[in-house]
Amino acid sequence: MHRTIVLDVVGLTPALVDERMPALKKFRERGTQRPLTPVLPAVTCSVQSTFVTGRMPSGHGCVANGWYFRDLAEVWLWRQSNALVEGEKIWDAAKKRDASFRCAKLFWWYNMYSSADFAVTPRPLYPADGRKLPDIYTQPAELRDELNQALGPFPLFQFWGPGADIVSTKWIADAARRVIDAKKPTLTLVYLPHLDYNLQRLGPDDPKIDSDLRAIDDVCGELLESCGDARVIVLSEYGITRVSDAVHINRALRREGLLCVREELGLERLDAGACDAFAVADHQLAHVYVRDRSRIASVKALLEALDGVALVLDDEGKRAHGLDHPRSGELVALSARDRWFTYYYWLDDDKAPDFARTVDIHRKPGYDPVELFLDPSLRAPKLKMGFRLAQKTLGFRYLMDVIPLDATLVRGSHGLLPATEQEGPLLMSNTPHLVPESVHARDVKDIVLRHIFDD
Repeated sequence: MHRTIVLDVVGLTPALVDERMPALKKFRERGTQRPLTPVLPAVTCSVQSTFVTGRMPSGHGCVANGWYFRDLAEVWLWRQSNALVEGEKIWDAAKKRDASFRCAKLFWWYNMYSSADFAVTPRPLYPADGRKLPDIYTQPAELRDELNQALGPFPLFQFWGPGADIVSTKWIADAARRVIDAKKPTLTLVYLPHLDYNLQRLGPDDPKIDSDLRAIDDVCGELLESCGDARVIVLSEYGITRVSDAVHINRALRREGLLCVREELGLERLDAGACDAFAVADHQLAHVYVRDRSRIASVKALLEALDGVALVLDDEGKRAHGLDHPRSGELVALSARDRWFTYYYWLDDDKAPDFARTVDIHRKPGYDPVELFLDPSLRAPKLKMGFRLAQKTLGFRYLMDVIPLDATLVRGSHGLLPATEQEGPLLMSNTPHLVPESVHARDVKDIVLRHIFDD
């Protein structure tokens, strides 16, 4: 077996490497680079699940970063259990070929309770007093203490939210080096998220992202230098495109009397189980769940008439795109390339739920990139954050309500298939003969296994 390391550099595209990333450009010149065709939706949980299983979303079931759990009548995003991913995983296939194979899965999603030998993933603590404390979940359990002692606590608030920056990615890279050196896994999967942040905040054509490109290139360069004689794959899940506005799909459904809310303490909560139709928005794709199938055609016509909606997939369309899984909505809406979907369902911001102005990826019934921003209407947002943190330190319950409700702030999004190869994801390798001329996300599992086992 050949020691193999896979670096998932989120948001990396050929255009970005060509322009401002010398370490990765050097790696490419010594090996090979191919454009990578992602799956629809081109979002983290769907694409990564295809990478590790070789299946389309119709086969592995991860139809987005979250979906409507019909039996619970609840929307859940960013779940962690690997049991949600259907199909044989890379590491299981490798162990069948050689029982001595060992895999480390570092910050890739669905990273709890898998059969990988080593795992590290964010897992905050939520005490009953309402606090959210940074922490990680590891397999084996003692790895958590080893990493915390060596590196300090995982910088959760720099992994996602308005404070997200290179610090969290550096922590992950440092953890990867320690795991590789100490545990010596055959295959190491490493997730490096840094480009995701300002590419969504600013858009891919903003000159300010140059510093982000240099920062992640430096991290990758250090990791590549430490890989020794390992076979290395660098890949990405999607490219991020510039957007100019959002589509408030749930507000449109509500105005037609299809979406229901429940008033709680004067604020509105989505009542998913009571809705005739509602959408789970995820970047540039939205799963639309329609309770009565006889109304699918009319809901589809309504969505197709919305400004910013490019296409609405019915059963036939879902089959054509590999999205025909029971977890998918009865309809799947795709935005125009310069738009994205919000989860917003309230018609009056004064009625928005209390979590809307916070970083809360689990309560929100859809993805919210506005969590990357501090509310510009606050006179001193950092002072308010400091006050809230002081409340936390003193043990008070508090609401970190510093996130705006202005979707126009977002300048980059993803989820659609790329318009050009330069704007889409890629796969590089330092072992060129193991990479085919054409690479689809479904091929990644086989490519990785060939790096491990083929001469």
